[in-house]
Amino acid sequence: MKAFTAALLMTAALVVYFVLLTERAVVLIQTGEPVATALGAAVLALPVIGVWFVLAQWRNGLRINRLARRLDEEGGLPDTSDLPRRPSGRVDREAADAWFEQRKAEVEASPEDWRGWFRLAHAYDIAGDRGRARQAMRRAVELGG
Repeated sequence: MKAFTAALLMTAALVVYFVLLTERAVVLIQTGEPVATALGAAVLALPVIGVWFVLAQWRNGLRINRLARRLDEEGGLPDTSDLPRRPSGRVDREAADAWFEQRKAEVEASPEDWRGWFRLAHAYDIAGDRGRARQAMRRAVELGG
């Protein structure tokens, strides 16, 4: 729930920013001067791109949340609570690597199962590879709907 609240607050802040940016763009366009109008049009593109990005992130987050709920109902959510941790709270590197290998084998055994891809994304995340975690989660969303 913390992540959801943080996402809502960040989205609200972005909406305020986009409104203020749009207002400035309109003021520039209304001057009627060619340079100011061009600059206003360019500034107006920023909120449009920003809104598209925010909507895409929310859509993706909701899909992932839906998959997590389904996996939880099935009793298949990844559980790393028993893995040894460093004083910082991060999972010990060797334990993360071993856990990752298990998830990788699961995906190799059943590459069309979204559940395995979801757990592999979590394994990449605890191993510190955020880029591959996002790729694996995208694959889970593609397969799981």
